[in-house]
Amino acid sequence: QVQLVESGGGLVQPGGSLRLSCAASGSVFSANAMGWYRQAPGKQRELVAYITSGGRTNDADSVKGRFTIYRDNAKNTMSLQMNSLKPEDTAVYYCNRLSGWYPWGQGTQVTVSS
Repeated sequence: QVQLVESGGGLVQPGGSLRLSCAASGSVFSANAMGWYRQAPGKQRELVAYITSGGRTNDADSVKGRFTIYRDNAKNTMSLQMNSLKPEDTAVYYCNRLSGWYPWGQGTQVTVSS
């Protein structure tokens, strides 16, 4: 059973930066298209960025130019660099593959507020 563990969230002021990390119990990143998702209070979970097994990336329009997704197959980790954060980025962030989801981790809370 694959376990996903997200970390790196916190409280940051608007315009600030955070780097989230995702670790997996198995070698999942190189074989799967993986993504970062977020869920804000009262809203559905949404995909914000993904990276394919071949290394191609894509971002949601709401984060384009501000968020960058990285993958380190050797370390079996995935990261999300978030810059120019806005209050509307406040959410719990999760990592998972794009289809056939693994069990969801606990997520990491990102709060953007002054």
